[in-house]
Amino acid sequence: MNRRDFLLSGAATAALLVSTAVLMRMGGPQDARAAETFEITKTDAEWKAILSPAAFDVLRKEGTEYPGTSPLLNEHRKGIFACAGCDLPVYSSETKFDSGTGWPSFWQEIPNGIAKTEDRSLGMTRTEVHCRRCGGHLGHVFDDGPPPTGLRHCINGVALTFKPATA
Repeated sequence: MNRRDFLLSGAATAALLVSTAVLMRMGGPQDARAAETFEITKTDAEWKAILSPAAFDVLRKEGTEYPGTSPLLNEHRKGIFACAGCDLPVYSSETKFDSGTGWPSFWQEIPNGIAKTEDRSLGMTRTEVHCRRCGGHLGHVFDDGPPPTGLRHCINGVALTFKPATA
């Protein structure tokens, strides 16, 4: 292989990687949510003013926090987990369980707390979970959870706040 062939193959590989990344984002949940309307809407600047950079990345840009980093992973008190963007209650401590995945997991949401969207990013189809009031990305739901639902809502802790139950 000569130098020109080497450089051309490198350029072709880079172009393939970029186009693959673009295609994998097409049809993502953000595209589907764009058609939805939410009770609470803000500009990116307004969200950035009230959210931490990590919460903004997850809630508004569909990021994912590193597994095992959320303090809420080890939150075992009774209470309510709410959307960090708009404070809507979305999960109860009664449905939280240790999935071993590194993210807070729940087998059921609070009624009227979340909405779900088909997520075709990353070259697969998943069910994305977002706050039904502000549209903030919370995580994904999978069908490998415990009874009684068999579901595992794998939620980014940075997308939640915890409110302990009052005695």
